[in-house]
Amino acid sequence: EPTVRTELMEQIPPIAIFLQESRPKFPTAFFEYLMPIVVRYLTDVNNQVRKAGQEALLILLEQDLVAQSDIENKVCPILLDLSAPDSDDEYKVEAVNIICKMASMLSRSTVEHMLLPRFCELCSDGKLFQVRKICAANFGDICNAVGQEATERLLIPKFFELCSDSVWGMRKACAECFMAVSYTTSPEVRRSKLSPLFISLISDNCRWVRQAAFQSLGPFISTFANPSSAGLYIREDGTLSIRPSTQDVNSNSCQPSHNITLMSSSTNAT
Repeated sequence: EPTVRTELMEQIPPIAIFLQESRPKFPTAFFEYLMPIVVRYLTDVNNQVRKAGQEALLILLEQDLVAQSDIENKVCPILLDLSAPDSDDEYKVEAVNIICKMASMLSRSTVEHMLLPRFCELCSDGKLFQVRKICAANFGDICNAVGQEATERLLIPKFFELCSDSVWGMRKACAECFMAVSYTTSPEVRRSKLSPLFISLISDNCRWVRQAAFQSLGPFISTFANPSSAGLYIREDGTLSIRPSTQDVNSNSCQPSHNITLMSSSTNAT
C-alpha cells in the first residue's frame, strides 16, 4: 500500500538520528538498511511515496547523516537517471527540483563534477518549460554552490539563454535571482556581461519581467560595491544585508546592532 510506504519514509529521519546517536551499538545499520530504502523510493511508482522519499533525503542531508560515498555512488546516479533526456516528464521535473535543493548541502566538487553538467543540460530542455523554470528559479543557488570559476565558465552562458527564453516566466525568474548570480561573478563579468543583460530585462516587453527587474535593480547595483567599505554582505538565508561599521558599533555600544534585509536573492517560484 502506498500509504504504508509513505508513512515509512516519514519515520526514516528520526530513526536515522537515533542510529547516529547510538552509532557504537549500530555502526552500519543506517547505511545497510535505511539508505537503500530511501534511494529505492526515489523511483517509486506512487508520487506521494516519491515526495516523502525526497523530503526524507533532504532532511538526512541537512542533518549531515548521509556519507559522501553514498551521495556520489547511490543518490546522484539515481537523480541523473531520473533527469535524463528520455526520462518520464514527471520524474524529470521532480529530479531537477531535488538537484537544485540539495546543491547547497553537498561539497562543491560533488556538485561541480556530478550534477552541474546535467543542470546545464536541463537549462536548455526544449521539451518541458517547467524544467527550465525550476533551473531559472534556483540559478543563484547553483552559482553559489559551485563558485566563481564554474559560474563564469559554464553557468553564465546558460543564464543568457534563460534570460532570452520565449516564456516570460523564465525571464522573470532570472530577474529575481539576478543579484545572487552577479554576487558570484568577478567585477569584470558584472560590468561587461551582466550589466547589458540586466538592461535587456529591465526593458523587456512583459511588464511582469520589467517589474521583477526593477525590484532587483538596487540589489544588483549593490554587488558592484566593495563589501569592506560598503558593509554589504549575503546572509546564509540568501538575503542581502548591511553590517554596521565598527565605528557605528562602538559609538552605539549600548544599543543592539541590526542587520537590514534589503531583498531576497532567490525565489520559490513554482
